Amino acid sequence: MMKKQNRVSVVDGKTKLVIARVRYNQDLDFWDGRSFSCGEAGKHKGLTKLQDGRYVLIRGSQLEGETHSAHIISKKEALKEIIKSNDLRLLKFKKFIELNKMYEKQLKKEKASIQTEEDV
Repeated sequence: MMKKQNRVSVVDGKTKLVIARVRYNQDLDFWDGRSFSCGEAGKHKGLTKLQDGRYVLIRGSQLEGETHSAHIISKKEALKEIIKSNDLRLLKFKKFIELNKMYEKQLKKEKASIQTEEDV
């Protein structure tokens, strides 16, 4: 028998209504020297994309009394979360191609800025 996937409700920040359900993941977690987490003990983060193109930040918790949650974030926030996790391989996932293009554009601007500063 196949194990049922853990799903998390995505709640609209304005209406407080559930607008989707997404598969739970911890893709933004990183090794902190003792365990994988998002930087807070017992807490986890994941990222996914809805079919309509919106990005969803998933927050998980192993702490008693806390539940998993998910909410819509902007493209810019999604890219920041991936960079913060230091797991740039996520940018190669098909669903994050748009974020990869944003990241490459950002790198080009930074390189141009550094070259301009060196010329001065």
